[in-house]
Amino acid sequence: MGSNKEYVRSFKIYAIATDPVYIGTGGYTIGRVDNTIVRDPITKIPKIPGSSIAGTWRYYVALKLQSYFKDEYRINKKERKNVENIEDLFELNNKNEETKKWILFEGNRFAGIKCAGQDDKSNQDLPEDIEKATGHCGHCIVCKAFGFSKKDISWQGMIYFSDLNILLFPVYTRCGVKWITSQKILEEAGIKCEKIPNANEVLTKDGNEGHINLGWLYLKVRGTHDLENSSIPQIDGIHIDVNDIIIVPDSLISQIINSNLEVRTSVSIDPITGAAKEGALFTSEAIPRGTVFYGTIRIFDKSPFEKMDDEKVKKLKPLPSSKMIKNALDDSKAFFETLGIGGMTTRGFGRITIEFKENDNKAEGGSNGES
Repeated sequence: MGSNKEYVRSFKIYAIATDPVYIGTGGYTIGRVDNTIVRDPITKIPKIPGSSIAGTWRYYVALKLQSYFKDEYRINKKERKNVENIEDLFELNNKNEETKKWILFEGNRFAGIKCAGQDDKSNQDLPEDIEKATGHCGHCIVCKAFGFSKKDISWQGMIYFSDLNILLFPVYTRCGVKWITSQKILEEAGIKCEKIPNANEVLTKDGNEGHINLGWLYLKVRGTHDLENSSIPQIDGIHIDVNDIIIVPDSLISQIINSNLEVRTSVSIDPITGAAKEGALFTSEAIPRGTVFYGTIRIFDKSPFEKMDDEKVKKLKPLPSSKMIKNALDDSKAFFETLGIGGMTTRGFGRITIEFKENDNKAEGGSNGES
């Protein structure tokens, strides 16, 4: 262990939509579409809220953990307390050491699938017996990492998710599909770009297109941009070539994105006639497939809490390390590629591919060092 303690580990997270993504605002509107999606209140650009990422990922970590339990213990939690060696609870064939560490966290013997959702027994005390563990158990890595609240104790959690904002947005042009972005977006994502477009003009890698259409807009190409392939994130082998990236003015990026969202019409089918049910037609908008997002994840190492001589803190021991939590996230992220995120996932929406890596400036608000 190093002399300096690292308390906050920050990770850059990138994602690409392999299906249209629908994160609804929770109601109908009168306008172009009935079901609108969440947007940034300042820029009006669609996004995936951090709350959606956190809630979905919590479920996927719990689901992944349950998949490692041996059948007899997955079905009957009461038998877990009689197992002295926690390794005997799990099927760990061909698992590497880093994966094993988060699975074998001592509190995981209390874990249940209900640790993933909203606690339906929050008015009860923190259970000290596996047989009495209902709702959030308060002991497993899911509860410790994402937080829980019981009658006698509450725990904030150790993971902080930012919103996933749009980095590159696909738009059809006369030159094929291109991905648009702007100087402000690139700067916020930590990507350097020295050249910026003038108002109502764009920059491409070639710079010789003359004019190019971005949806219904027809804009002049002023010159070339200086983006390099090495600066564009690569997500699970999916890489957007800089030759397909267009930098547009910050003043136009919101209008272009909102004009090129996917709009899908749905209708309920009358089971008797087999035709569309009258009055059941509605439209929904979604962020189209191929959109690239960026954001951050921060993991707070709360191990100093274990040294406190407090009755409530004693109930929280032991705490998982930031490395265990990072490995739990990494091991469960594949569910986003199959089960997806957001609404209407059974109708072809929601799948995304996620990659995340540690920031160069490892600690934010703390000192650098080895953990």
